[in-house]
Amino acid sequence: MKSIRIGTRNSALALWQAREVARYLQNNNYLTEITPIISSGDKNLTQPLYSLGITGVFTRDLDVALLNDEIDIAVHSLKDIPTQLPENIELIAYLERDYPQDVLIRKEESRNKEFHELKLATSSLRRRAFWLKHYPDASFSDIRGNIQTRLQKLEEQDFDATILSLAGIKRMKMDIGYEMLPLMIPAPSQGVIAVAGHSDKKEINDIVNRINHKRTQTCVEIERSFLSTLEGGCTAPIGAFAEMIGDQIRFKAALCSLDGKNCISIDENFTYNDFENFGEKFARVVLENGGKELMAEIKNKI
Repeated sequence: MKSIRIGTRNSALALWQAREVARYLQNNNYLTEITPIISSGDKNLTQPLYSLGITGVFTRDLDVALLNDEIDIAVHSLKDIPTQLPENIELIAYLERDYPQDVLIRKEESRNKEFHELKLATSSLRRRAFWLKHYPDASFSDIRGNIQTRLQKLEEQDFDATILSLAGIKRMKMDIGYEMLPLMIPAPSQGVIAVAGHSDKKEINDIVNRINHKRTQTCVEIERSFLSTLEGGCTAPIGAFAEMIGDQIRFKAALCSLDGKNCISIDENFTYNDFENFGEKFARVVLENGGKELMAEIKNKI
């Protein structure tokens, strides 16, 4: 077989994730080559993108490259992948989850401030809502970009701290101080590297599936089903985290109003089986206990 062409975004973190997938495949005696995909502006599909359901801001370019046969597989942070996949694209492998948590990074001069005093930089509706639940008077600044950009903005601009995914910090081997945030429930599938493939490439998909981590897959499918059942195409403050402990799964999740005042939470331990859709089941509980009205309220505000 020829080298497996691995598509990735061009950021330092995305390239690290692609190299990790390449390492797993090489350990199984397959040749790989990494193809950074920078822009889809010059690509020309016969069908418009919207008819294929290509909506993911961070995944769109790689979806197009897969459909145009420029790459064989695409590597993503799973939390960036929409729950509704484009036509002819499927998820074929998940690497073992390493660090699902959110962490707080402070400016040096803000190190002695109490949590409720911090001016936070985050554009995440989830992080804002979960923080406001505990610290209702908090103020926020918007911040975007990769980890390095955000840390630079933290030093240069007028706020005290930011919240980042621990996975990115660890993968980049960044020597910075951070504080764990038990008050945060991670975004569904945070901390997981996923591989997408074209449905027609069965031979390659079967090869890549050999590096799949089944326990991680079980957990993130519950989280993504929970998210999909709740969101209905809407971005909302939703956290969900499933963890296998022995033969049990613990599932913690919450849907919060944008101001954090109204949160509907789930914390369940259960024995897993293949025939029940636990993510959907728990999402239905949330929807029936005020979640439906809360989702409607959120949709009207964003």
